[in-house]
Amino acid sequence: MQAFVNEIKGHLENKLIPFWEGLKDETYGGYYGYMGYDLKVDKFYEKGCILNSRILWFFSNAYRLLGNGDLMEAAAHAYQFLKGHCLDSQYGGVYWSLAYDGQVKDATKHTYNQAFTIYALASYYDASKDEEALALAFQIQKTIEEKCTDAKGYYLEAFNRAFEPEENDKLSENGVLADKTMNTLLHVLEAYTELYRVSQDTKTGRRLRFMLDTVAEKVYNPKLGRQEVFFDKDWNPLLDLYSYGHDIEAAWLIDRALAVLADGTYIDKVAPITEAVTQNIYARAYVGHSLLNEAENGAADTTRVWWVQAETVVGFVNAWQKHPAEIKWLQAAKDVWGYIKEYLIDKRAGSEWFWSVDETGSPAKRPIVEPWKCPYHNGRMCMEVIKRLGIDS
Repeated sequence: MQAFVNEIKGHLENKLIPFWEGLKDETYGGYYGYMGYDLKVDKFYEKGCILNSRILWFFSNAYRLLGNGDLMEAAAHAYQFLKGHCLDSQYGGVYWSLAYDGQVKDATKHTYNQAFTIYALASYYDASKDEEALALAFQIQKTIEEKCTDAKGYYLEAFNRAFEPEENDKLSENGVLADKTMNTLLHVLEAYTELYRVSQDTKTGRRLRFMLDTVAEKVYNPKLGRQEVFFDKDWNPLLDLYSYGHDIEAAWLIDRALAVLADGTYIDKVAPITEAVTQNIYARAYVGHSLLNEAENGAADTTRVWWVQAETVVGFVNAWQKHPAEIKWLQAAKDVWGYIKEYLIDKRAGSEWFWSVDETGSPAKRPIVEPWKCPYHNGRMCMEVIKRLGIDS
């Protein structure tokens, strides 16, 4: 156990943190938005606001865990860029992306993006005790609740700069165009969990309960033991899809929300769902020391995606903590970490993780950094394992 934790702590401190610190843009602020498979940084590539929020979250939590002042400096650098460039002072909310120099590139407002900004600001507040960051988090939450919900309070997805509805192409995949997605709901839940953790705000708690009800009553499919992924405006599923990575991520994030909320009624209602989803993932998708990506219409996608493996480690550790006598969960977490070390961590100097590998372990020649490729999943995996399983003092 200790060797497992120490390996992951070493990876965080010696691989992930230095890599992302090295992408700091000292000229225009924030962090560079692109590194190709060839390890060349494009300093003039767009800067995704989701990427910047996730970097802010990463350094804030790394500082909270490790206490290194350089990490707070890195977080503050991301915060200043977010505050100065990502927020729309006219219409509210957060843009989708900026040009390299901080000018607006894509003014789309997406609920998913707003959520990650709240997630980052709440963590930064916890690390820095900067009340301005907490006030900004609540300001964006107010925008979500007033402009990104339908008449019944459910979260809508995509809008233009003035929060007029648009097609949800940014969070729709697999050939469908969804009005509502499990993914956006999950990350609003995640963001509000963090905001509630640092503030104990009553309204945030009420919305957490509403989202947990939505998961249980609209998203979870008890017959198939999975979350449905894409929906029309009335919550009718659009596709026969198991999204294994989202299921295992959701299982532990929902358990985290239940723990932070500490409401016995909701624990009784929702905890059996996370239990069933985790068991189903283990039975269906844990294959070859790793997790399959997804299965559409019964056909498995055997690609091993970086973030899916990272979330699997946390999800299996979470399952073991709930059932310490069932050692299979801890063994599976270690097994997937072994797969990550062997195939997904790019061993080239100056790199991080590959985006994905195929069944033979050959990496896809996709960027090492781009608007969706960030230190959020793998960095969080490291920090969760360290916090949950402990480290030597």
